[in-house]
Amino acid sequence: MIWLFHSCEEQTFDISSSTKLSFSSDTLRFDTVFTTIGSATRSIKVYNSSDNWINISDITLGNGSVGRFRINVDGVSGNRFANIEIPPNDSIYIFCEVTVDPDQPLSESPFVINERIYFNTNGNDQSVLLEAWGQNANYLPNQFNAGGLALLTCDLQELIFDDPKPYVIYGVLLVDSCDIVIPAGTQVYVHGGLVNSQNFGSYNDGQFIFLKDASLKTEGTVDNPVIIQGDRLESVFSDVDGQWTGIRFLDGSDENELNHTIIKNSILGIFADSATTVTLKNIQIFNTSNAGILASHATVTAENCLIYNNYGGGIQLNYGGSYEFSYCTIASYGINAPTLTMNNILCLDAFCSVYRTNALEASFTNCIFAGSSEDEFDFFDIESGNDPGLFDYQFNHSIVKVDELITQEGFTDFFDHCTECVVQMIGDPLFIGIDSSNYRLDTMSIALDRGIPIPGIMTDLINQTRDSENPDIGCYEFQ
Repeated sequence: MIWLFHSCEEQTFDISSSTKLSFSSDTLRFDTVFTTIGSATRSIKVYNSSDNWINISDITLGNGSVGRFRINVDGVSGNRFANIEIPPNDSIYIFCEVTVDPDQPLSESPFVINERIYFNTNGNDQSVLLEAWGQNANYLPNQFNAGGLALLTCDLQELIFDDPKPYVIYGVLLVDSCDIVIPAGTQVYVHGGLVNSQNFGSYNDGQFIFLKDASLKTEGTVDNPVIIQGDRLESVFSDVDGQWTGIRFLDGSDENELNHTIIKNSILGIFADSATTVTLKNIQIFNTSNAGILASHATVTAENCLIYNNYGGGIQLNYGGSYEFSYCTIASYGINAPTLTMNNILCLDAFCSVYRTNALEASFTNCIFAGSSEDEFDFFDIESGNDPGLFDYQFNHSIVKVDELITQEGFTDFFDHCTECVVQMIGDPLFIGIDSSNYRLDTMSIALDRGIPIPGIMTDLINQTRDSENPDIGCYEFQ
């Protein structure tokens, strides 16, 4: 409680619309990670740096936290206060309390609980952010790294995410000289957002980056997949893209292998940079604001993967590299971006007047490329087909959508590179329901029995046995 004693001298108030309060902090963090239901109290000071009195006409606690926060202003508890006066060059305390039950589901008690206290002084609006932690989780590197960069290393050893509690990544986590292993059923949440930094400018937060001698291995199963997603789990965010940046494998990151893993609601799903190797088995990547898979001069092998709702295109293979996709379904409905982009060039200026080339070698067997556009492929060969070794691609027993591509220089012989392909026409049945993102095969699907057996791949995305002689095309085998 604050006791204020005033003399009988006349009070002169600062009524300028430019008058601002100052605060002991613009963010009040409750650093306790609760293991059981509990409360914590913190305080902030509100300063009047004017030589005159200030009248705060309104102090309001927002209600987005559904009553988890409570405040006390000048000894009085409540959610809204009017006409709070502060003497010249003086201050008041505001006490804040939060109650958290970490045993509530994430939809009720998210990892980060945010609220604001709003102030209005002479028509000037200001606010202070309140931030608390709503779950007992493993915060990497800690819960205060939002907007920061952190290096994680384990001296060329393994680090296993084997705690039953979920893992939450804050800021940009750089993994160096360390093999991260994520067992089946592990939940990984990434806290994203836009960061404005004096040193680095503006960039997107929430990045999981693997550097030289670092790798990622996920060991999900069909019943207990590894799930990597944003940390906003309220229903309104369930299918919102761009909530965190994505997983990036940079030069020198080798032997990455992801199994039965779901990656969703990010900017990029997976970015494989120069000279990295990535193996993807039974992976789902969806709801991304950019590409599902973006690779540049990398080596990527993928089987039984489902990639859809990627607003920058399903797969982008830039600046060459070596790629092999088998039994994959890539869908781009209602999106003005192709399912597959390939090129063998790296532009070094805005007009691509200076560039580098690198050979592309890509094969796609038993894959579905489907979407709303007449052309679902966007290819660019700097040599326009005059050097076949520089742009070497092959489709086998795959479903494709092409139109203008086959009229472009270098690709008029597209179907010479497309063995036993099926061209999807308007009205051809394919999936059960694209509106509900159900990409299992329809009973009349043109993908039924059109594939070719691939040694070593005997089951589909959900572990259903594939036909040994005439498997279906795509990540699902019809049952």
